Amino acid sequence: MKLNGVEKLVKNSIGIESIGTYIPKERHTAEYISSQSGTPIEILKTKMGLLSKSVPGPDDHTVAMGVKAAKIAIERAGIDPAKDIDLVIWAGEVYAERPMQTYAIKFQGEIGATKAWAFDVNQRCGTIVVAMMLAKSMMQTQGYRRVIIGSGYRNSDLIDYSNIRTRFMHDLAASGVAMILRNDYDQNIVLEGSVISDGQFSEDVYVPAGGTVMPITCEAIEKRLTYLDVTDPEGLKQRLDKLSMKNFVACVDQSLEKSGFTREDIDYLGLIRMKRSAFEYVANTLGVHPYEQSTYFEEWGHMGQNDSIVSLEEGLKSGKIKDGDLVVLTAAGIGWSWNAMTIKWGTIK
Repeated sequence: MKLNGVEKLVKNSIGIESIGTYIPKERHTAEYISSQSGTPIEILKTKMGLLSKSVPGPDDHTVAMGVKAAKIAIERAGIDPAKDIDLVIWAGEVYAERPMQTYAIKFQGEIGATKAWAFDVNQRCGTIVVAMMLAKSMMQTQGYRRVIIGSGYRNSDLIDYSNIRTRFMHDLAASGVAMILRNDYDQNIVLEGSVISDGQFSEDVYVPAGGTVMPITCEAIEKRLTYLDVTDPEGLKQRLDKLSMKNFVACVDQSLEKSGFTREDIDYLGLIRMKRSAFEYVANTLGVHPYEQSTYFEEWGHMGQNDSIVSLEEGLKSGKIKDGDLVVLTAAGIGWSWNAMTIKWGTIK
C-alpha cells in the first residue's frame, strides 16, 4: 500500500537536529575574474549571476572548513561530541589537506567524536544528498542515535581562469558545512532522496595529471595539467543540454513521490548555484518562485555539495523557511549526477 505524506512522516523519525556553515571572508570579484579570464564583466554579473565568489584564506583547508562548520552545528545542538555522536560521514571533497588521508577520520579527530567511527563518501556536488540517504538508512538499521555529516570544498584552487573550456566552472568557490541527524526526532524530518547518474559523462571533466594514467611531472605542471579541464566542451554541452534539466526535474519529482508529496507541496527549494537562466528555469518548472522560495548566491559562488546546506541556512535566516514547510534540497555534479532530498521542516505534530 502506498503511503501518503502524513503517513510517511509518522513512519520516519530521522530529523535534522542542527546545521552549521562557514564561508571564508576572502573574495575574487567579478572584475578580478574578468581580468584573468577575458570574460566580460557584464556576462559574469548577468548571465552567470556572479558578483564575487568566496576563496579560501591561509587556514581554510578543506577539512578545516568542515570542522569550523561542525563546531557551529555541535554548539547549536548543545551536545558533547565525545558522548553523543555515533557515526561520522565525510561528504566533502577529496581535494583536501593531503592525498590518501581518510578525511572522515581526520574530521572525527578534530571535532572530538571519540566514540564514533567514520568513513568517506563522494559523488562530487551530489555528495550531501547521498550522505543523508546513507545516514538515514544506517540510523534505521543500526540504531545510531546521532550522525554528523561534514563537508569542506575549495575546488576553486583547481580552476585556471585562462582556460575557456572551464568557463562554466569559473564560479567554483570555498566553504564548509555540517549537519547533525538525530534518531527518534520529531523535527525537520528527513524523508526520501533520489539520485540519477549517467556514466556517459564520466570522462568529460577531470584533472588530467595526478592519477595513475598521468602522474604529476614538471612537464604536466608547466602545461597546467593539474587544473580541471573539459575534454570535449561542445560535445559535453550538446549531450548535457538534452538531459540535464530533464534529469534535474525528474530527480525532484522522484524524491517528492517517494515522500508522498507533489510539486504543488514545495514551500522552499534549496537549489544549487548555477547560471541565472538555469536557476530560474528549474524553479519555474517546479512551480516555485525562484527568489521568494529559494536563494540565489551572487556573492559566494558555487560551493559544490555545500550549496544546498548554505541555501537551507539562508532560507531559515531570511524567514523563507517556516515550521510546517516542505523543503527540497537539490544537487548536480560532474560525472554526471542529479540529486534531490525532501524534508518536512519544523516540529511534526
